[in-house]
Amino acid sequence: MTTRRGFLVALGAGVLAAPRGSLAQPASKGARIGFLYYGSRQTALDTGRYNAFIQGMGELGYTEGKNFTLEARFADGKTERLPALAAELVRLKVDVIVATGSPVLRALQHSTTIPVVVTLIFDPVGDGYAASMARPGGNFTGLSISVGDLGPKLLELLKGAAPKMSRAAVLSNPGNPAHPQRVIRIMSAAQKVGIQVWLAEAGTVQEIEREFAVMTKERANAAIIVADGLFLQESQSIAGQALKHRLPSISQLREYAEAGGLMSYGPNSVDNFRRAATYVDKILKGAKPGDLPVEQPTKFELLINLKTAKTLGLTIPPSLLGRADEVIHP
Repeated sequence: MTTRRGFLVALGAGVLAAPRGSLAQPASKGARIGFLYYGSRQTALDTGRYNAFIQGMGELGYTEGKNFTLEARFADGKTERLPALAAELVRLKVDVIVATGSPVLRALQHSTTIPVVVTLIFDPVGDGYAASMARPGGNFTGLSISVGDLGPKLLELLKGAAPKMSRAAVLSNPGNPAHPQRVIRIMSAAQKVGIQVWLAEAGTVQEIEREFAVMTKERANAAIIVADGLFLQESQSIAGQALKHRLPSISQLREYAEAGGLMSYGPNSVDNFRRAATYVDKILKGAKPGDLPVEQPTKFELLINLKTAKTLGLTIPPSLLGRADEVIHP
């Protein structure tokens, strides 16, 4: 891909299981846990992610303020704030850091040897955070939200909901190092089924609005939203832009469909926060993060927002609705 964006015209016609319950006992009454989140506190609360982690800790016998302290820091979607926030947690000498967002991981990667539990990551090996999924080897471990290539599945589902789709815009964040590879995979999958792809790049709120206007000018008739911390933070705004420009859209994050996007398909990212507590518990009890396998998702959920479909004038086929794990009704 030699230009920032452009249509690629198709050639041819065509682990670690998280224990449940409260059998485990907390390892330390004085545990201090860092929680470093790329988005805002409100987003972490609204999506249920923050409370899911607290719930997970409770299931393992931990009560905030009683036998552990949570040092939560939020970057509000501003990457430039992360180095200072990461340094603050290091100065506090927390026992472990629960980290969310690719920029957060980059800020921590070379700044601390404190154990880091990652809640959401696509390719920990490829991104340099782990030597292998089975044995990460360093101070990073946690939960992945990707198994193989979801590009073909996202295209298949979007095409099923919007049969007239012929040109799909892919919204990515140029500041996310994991995005180029994901975009290439989506483009490759689109090429095989005769769908043209337009690459849209946005790293700020203002650029998101601009890129949706450009999508319309370039005659895109659907959109794939690549999972990203900024895009999660702006889910409602992105879903609103997609509706404004009459674009059926899909994301890997369920929060997008809940915010008004047409569809989402992927693992339950909220549950990852609850399961992250299992890693924290093991580390507090003496386990080394490098010895704890990175957990991979085993279940993927399809959400369909029928309210959005109705607004777009789409009739979702019964066969597709039957595959949905959750349907958001008007």
